[in-house]
Amino acid sequence: MTMLNETHNPALQSWMASANTPGTDFPLQNLPFAVFRRPGAGEAFRCGVAIGDQIVDLAAVAHSGVLAGEAAAAAQAGAQDKLNALMALGTSAWSALRLALSRALREGAAEQAALQACLVPQAEVAYDVPARIGDYTDFYTSVHHASNIGKLFRPDNPLLPNYKWVPIGYHGRASSIGVSGQQFRRPIGQTLPPGADAPSLGPCKRLDLELELGIFVGSGNALGEPVPITRAEDHVFGICLLNDWSARDIQAWEYQPLGPFLSKNFATTVSPWVVTLEALAPYRVAFTRPEGDPQPMAYLDSAANRAEGAFDIQLQVGLQTPKMREAGQPDASICRTTYRHAYWTVAQMLTHHTVNGCNLQPGDLLGSGTLSGPTLDQAGALIELTAGGKNPIVLPNGEQRTWLEDGDSVVLRGWCEREGAARIGFGECVGKVLPARP
Repeated sequence: MTMLNETHNPALQSWMASANTPGTDFPLQNLPFAVFRRPGAGEAFRCGVAIGDQIVDLAAVAHSGVLAGEAAAAAQAGAQDKLNALMALGTSAWSALRLALSRALREGAAEQAALQACLVPQAEVAYDVPARIGDYTDFYTSVHHASNIGKLFRPDNPLLPNYKWVPIGYHGRASSIGVSGQQFRRPIGQTLPPGADAPSLGPCKRLDLELELGIFVGSGNALGEPVPITRAEDHVFGICLLNDWSARDIQAWEYQPLGPFLSKNFATTVSPWVVTLEALAPYRVAFTRPEGDPQPMAYLDSAANRAEGAFDIQLQVGLQTPKMREAGQPDASICRTTYRHAYWTVAQMLTHHTVNGCNLQPGDLLGSGTLSGPTLDQAGALIELTAGGKNPIVLPNGEQRTWLEDGDSVVLRGWCEREGAARIGFGECVGKVLPARP
């Protein structure tokens, strides 16, 4: 479990002025990773680190020779077109690179001139999915989301008996994961309209968003070798924002007995920036269970996980309709919650995923599942916010939404802040719905 160190000092200032701006997502205390290139310049994708409104190009850093030792080797791994090679190096390498960059980016650093030549403005780049994702698993870690959904379909028994004992998840589709800015066509599938005797094929009518976090696996584990909870976070590279779009009407018809299929595999959107667990260290909070709930089984429990296994990550969902866009209006907030409400921690998800000997690999992605808080204004999906479509939400311009319509854009944001620590952010995760194929 990552402890606080000199990189977290809230008093640190960077020679990059934009990193010192109050409210920035990318101060010196963050240093998240992404994959980028300048479009039209004939450049290959490579990895970079955010500082203010700039990107430290790791390929240029590796070529410059400004870093040494383990940090230099990590930068060299980051010179590739995906983060997988860097992810595979493990916590020691990630920490060494973070420390070296933190020191080199501080006010008065001797490396300033060398690193200035390695900077690329964020405004000039296009991003790619951060890692080569071999497998994607989506969990169901919000008890509030599970309860809200359960009440819609099973009012007398919202939670199934296994929910408070086992982290629930299903295997998703890695090939349709796209980076922020992703545009996708409204999915088509079988649905059973109310009162109909037979299903029909057509465009989804109940398209929904899902506010989630994505957890990227770093170093993997061998097939047949479970990861104990005391070592689970050593295998986690970092966290991003994730929108796991959902076709609710398709899902209602297809999900029994095996679970989601076409209702979930058409698109998933991730933010370009991956915030490391080390950067999140100041925002750890205790993991607790409500009184009377079963405590985690021994393999899902540890003193460290109880003391600080959860993270207080603030989350927000914004919605922008075509009319708002045409009028020059920004997206409107429809949800605000925090990750600290999750019923299972990052370490518990990874530990349970491997308890049967499943081998995770660098770049694998775990979704947290929809993250909802205890009140409906903290619900991370329209199916909850609208009570299953019965109560449309009203936007500032007077428009209403029950489900997503063509041309709608959804913007996820995340950040961490508390007294005595620097505010850090995750950037944005943006996706747009296009009309279905005719």
